[in-house]
Amino acid sequence: MRLNLIEMGPEAGEPLVLLHGLFGQAGNFGAAQRALAASGRRVVAMDLRNHGVSPHATSMSYAEMAADVAETLDAIGATPADVLGHSMGGKVAMMLALTRQDLVARLVVADIAPVAYPPAFRPYAEAMLALDLRPGLTRREADAALAGAVPSAGVRGFLLQNLQLGGERPFWRNGLAEIAAALSEIESAPPLPAGARFEGPTLALAGEKSDYIQDEHRPLFRALFPAVRFGKVKGAGHWLHAEQPEGFLAALRAFLG
Repeated sequence: MRLNLIEMGPEAGEPLVLLHGLFGQAGNFGAAQRALAASGRRVVAMDLRNHGVSPHATSMSYAEMAADVAETLDAIGATPADVLGHSMGGKVAMMLALTRQDLVARLVVADIAPVAYPPAFRPYAEAMLALDLRPGLTRREADAALAGAVPSAGVRGFLLQNLQLGGERPFWRNGLAEIAAALSEIESAPPLPAGARFEGPTLALAGEKSDYIQDEHRPLFRALFPAVRFGKVKGAGHWLHAEQPEGFLAALRAFLG
């Protein structure tokens, strides 16, 4: 599957790929993408399948999502690339590095580990699916409808970026039903090929206030990515690139050079 993308920077620049998390989209990296492209890199942010305006599909395995990224990179001639993935996108990036090492120069895994996580996002999906998409719906009304299941105003704002208002009837731009059906697979540990290892430089970058990457995950990271380094963005939670953009960029620049 060819993915929708946002590209910044010179085409001849060293490619850097940005992969968003669950319910996200390529535009989530806007400020970071602009800053990285200003240094002369070719920075490509992608909408993963069922996200943004990329095509929808009933299946969302990590192998399929990594294959989508590989197909898109080949199509635009942006290989080998440094690849950064946040949250779900980090699992996609890890799968890509472990299955298509020829496409990945360096890997950045942002606030996720190759393990299973609790079903924290299922109430979000249920609330989004239950939203009455009636003509004339306002953003304030949609925000209020989600508040019971999504207490954080920031997270509600993040989710509502997917809602298209206006026109005859509002609609979710992403493949919300497909995402909801695939949540158990998305939450699981990626089924990695036996004996797979990525030998290239790798950074596992956590938010200081996040518990997504824990000390007990480090042996697994080292088994899969022998050259891994670990870092933290001070003051950041899970959405480290949005919460502490300067610290996030500083960590990236220190690693990528």
